[in-house]
Amino acid sequence: MTAEGEREIAQGYWDIDRLAAELGAVRRRWRQAQDHHAEYGAEGFPSRATLTKIMAALCGALFPLRLGPSFVRVHNEDAYVAQTLQTVLSRLYGQIRLELIYAMKDDAIEAVDREATRIIGAFAQSLPGLRELLDSDVDAAFLGDPAARSVDEVLICYPSMMAITHHRLAHRLHQLGAPLVARIISEIAHGITGIDIHPGAKIGHSFFIDHGTGVVIGETAIVGDRVRIYQGVTLGARSFPADEKGRLEKALARHPIIEDDVVIYAGATILGRIIIGSRSVIGGNVWLTDSVPADSNVRQAKAHYEVTSRVEVSAPHRVHALLDEGRDGIAENI
Repeated sequence: MTAEGEREIAQGYWDIDRLAAELGAVRRRWRQAQDHHAEYGAEGFPSRATLTKIMAALCGALFPLRLGPSFVRVHNEDAYVAQTLQTVLSRLYGQIRLELIYAMKDDAIEAVDREATRIIGAFAQSLPGLRELLDSDVDAAFLGDPAARSVDEVLICYPSMMAITHHRLAHRLHQLGAPLVARIISEIAHGITGIDIHPGAKIGHSFFIDHGTGVVIGETAIVGDRVRIYQGVTLGARSFPADEKGRLEKALARHPIIEDDVVIYAGATILGRIIIGSRSVIGGNVWLTDSVPADSNVRQAKAHYEVTSRVEVSAPHRVHALLDEGRDGIAENI
């Protein structure tokens, strides 16, 4: 069939001009209804692909010998860090500026540029302190996991370190006034590691997530120093209040406060604005919606179970044969 024939058949199934016009009408109705947070326009939108590259480069600048490219050595790491930061901070500035053009749509572009400059400048000045904070996280993982052979293994291999590194950087941007860029950065790590930490969550030093898959830490959660949690832990909200129009209210403090030196084992779910007191231990699969005082030990009620011989039930003839052999001195046990 000729190309012209295919076009004629396609035209019988859809009318492109009509579809484009109808989609345009839908978009306009949406934007009119959502004018309090209109879509990004012609200036563009912060790019997840670009921010993924930026984060990889920033991680390399923070840990050049371990997360940087293979050519970096002790003699040239300072030069690599300087060159990388010059490039990556400029690119990050561009992404922040795109967010602010949207967030400050009623302001002059000069005001947008000043704000983007302020954010990137403050973020850059934060990097040495963030590196020290991440060092405490690496140490906590090494000291808290008997399977860890070195701090290098923790940094290179552990998915929790990737998630925590992204969170530390994203949280700083969130504080400074770039919440969308921060959220994209957090979701990059979430997509790779399965660890979901909202950039608004406040987390103290020496934080360790063991294994990590399925961990969720909500926007208003506060986590103290030297806290250790395991896979499948949720620090979530218990309820979502709505306004008179039925819309969920935003930015309410609705997630838990975890004080210092708390351990939370796998599968635990902690919901609502409750406080887990210092040095408490929350057992696996616990569902907790009430505060607990310091030095608490919270665990599920002891399960009742019965242990029977699987072999005896499934293959009694084999059991008896083995027992007979044992009596002859051939086999001492099953």
